[in-house]
Amino acid sequence: MEYVTAVPPPRSEAAGPARAGRLSLAVALLAGALGAAVALLSTRQQWSSGTATVAGGDFPLTARGSDVTGVPAALAIVGLAALVAVFAVRKVGRFAVAALLALSGVGIVVSALLGTSDSSALDDQAASASGDAAATVDGLSHTAWPYLAVAGGALILLAGLLALRYGRLWPAMSGRYERNGEPRVARRARVADPDRPEEIWKALDRGEDPTGA
Repeated sequence: MEYVTAVPPPRSEAAGPARAGRLSLAVALLAGALGAAVALLSTRQQWSSGTATVAGGDFPLTARGSDVTGVPAALAIVGLAALVAVFAVRKVGRFAVAALLALSGVGIVVSALLGTSDSSALDDQAASASGDAAATVDGLSHTAWPYLAVAGGALILLAGLLALRYGRLWPAMSGRYERNGEPRVARRARVADPDRPEEIWKALDRGEDPTGA
């Protein structure tokens, strides 16, 4: 009679999902945090410039990203909050938060790209400088900062996609579970010893006979 010995699966196969979870978690954290920082920083920089025709000649105008649109900065904060919140939820909640993270990145990319052709902020400045409500900016040009905001949004989008794909492998914060994932065992209440002096005094205070007679 021949005996067949079961061969355990290679250790590399068992460690594959764990390794993928750790790697995706590190990349998502780095991409999300860096993307939010870049998006927030870019909105504080000059996005566009131009001139307005006034009585004394051409008047230079500039507009920061926050003057053009407030969407990238707002969504960067939302994305950063979602990146943190993804560890506080599980299952469907984690999927929803990961989707919000990805959508925040998409919103930043779209709004920043639209901002590269938006002249409304400079038009308002031109109208104010010239005293003509119908005045518009001349010689409109843009810097590289809107495209850096696009890059920041793309990084946040990457973090969201990683969370959607590998989020089930990531750890979660919960007070009900130990680090190994097993439920905590409730501690038993200490049984009072009737022979202890403090227990005798407590029984007398309650009007009980500690001797049991």
